[in-house]
Amino acid sequence: MLLSLVFSLMLVLLGEFGFSLEDQATKIVEGIDFNEALLHGMLSFLLFAGALHVNLNDLREQKWVIGTLATVGVICSTFIIGTVMFYVLQWLDIHVAYIYCLVFGALISPTDPIAVMGILKIVGAPKTLETKIAGESLFNDGVGVVVFLVLLGIATGGDEMTATHVIKLFSVEALGGVTFGLGLGFLGFFMLRGVDNYQVEALITLALVSGGYAFAEYLHISAPIAIVVAGLFIGNQGRMLAMSDKTRERLDDFWELIDEILNAVLFLLIGLELLILTFTNQFMIAGLIAIPVVLLARFACVGTPIHFMRKFRTFSPYAATILTWGGLRGGISVALALSIPPGPAREPLLVITYFVVVFSILVQGLTVKKVLAFSQK
Repeated sequence: MLLSLVFSLMLVLLGEFGFSLEDQATKIVEGIDFNEALLHGMLSFLLFAGALHVNLNDLREQKWVIGTLATVGVICSTFIIGTVMFYVLQWLDIHVAYIYCLVFGALISPTDPIAVMGILKIVGAPKTLETKIAGESLFNDGVGVVVFLVLLGIATGGDEMTATHVIKLFSVEALGGVTFGLGLGFLGFFMLRGVDNYQVEALITLALVSGGYAFAEYLHISAPIAIVVAGLFIGNQGRMLAMSDKTRERLDDFWELIDEILNAVLFLLIGLELLILTFTNQFMIAGLIAIPVVLLARFACVGTPIHFMRKFRTFSPYAATILTWGGLRGGISVALALSIPPGPAREPLLVITYFVVVFSILVQGLTVKKVLAFSQK
């Protein structure tokens, strides 16, 4: 991502000296539907690859912590960030309606499982803390997308703000996603158990992920949650009972390669999105202010539940700090911001989102290992 950002800036600078490379590159980037490519393409494979290696027993032990952070934490963060940013934008004379500020809160509150899982491979966090971070990131993006869709529907006038409507949407999306994911996982397990050929089993998992994600979207249930649940099922029950040692090793290598390739493409695209954004002094100041706002909201919404749960659960030292700094934002936030329909709110929210995501990946992502090492001293 850093390299693609530098490349994008070089194109901009070359444009200042009369070279037309920037215009050509911008046309190429504008031709890529980032929202479609990530949310309806790469995301299913990345989520499955991440969930495949999460231990279900470890996840079960931390279910109350993960469940609280992935639901209550995301909703509280949405309203804190949205409210604070509304007043910040008013102060900067950027006119964005309060409901769109809440939309921004919803798209920036969930931690990105793609970025988080990538970092967890190298930081060496304690197992219980790693499970909390990984589990929360895998589930809170599904919750965050539901909250985003509810608020965006209200903002665009397509939905009414009624408690019944919101509860119904949450129930259908989240519970439907879990149920569908279990069925998908069981189907995959049944098929994998019937063969002992790693090429065929790799194709089965590919079909399961791509077809299952598309069908979940068709049913209007949470496709991300469905794929995470299916990945957990295959990665635990399927791994133990339906695969030989050779298949297990080859399948792990196969999905790790897909994970690495798609991660590289995703973060390259995030860096190149710089070319199509509208940067003004006001927007950039708002983006810089949003960074501490998002971090403080995250700390409050993570630290408060941990404070109360310490009475009956054990947490690692500085758990709230590590969960805050290790809660990276990434491509999902950018993709959701790009899905906001054209209007006065779209450009400022896009630039603000981009500032937060770039800081999150480059600064938090490159220093989280040091933060973790410091907390363990």
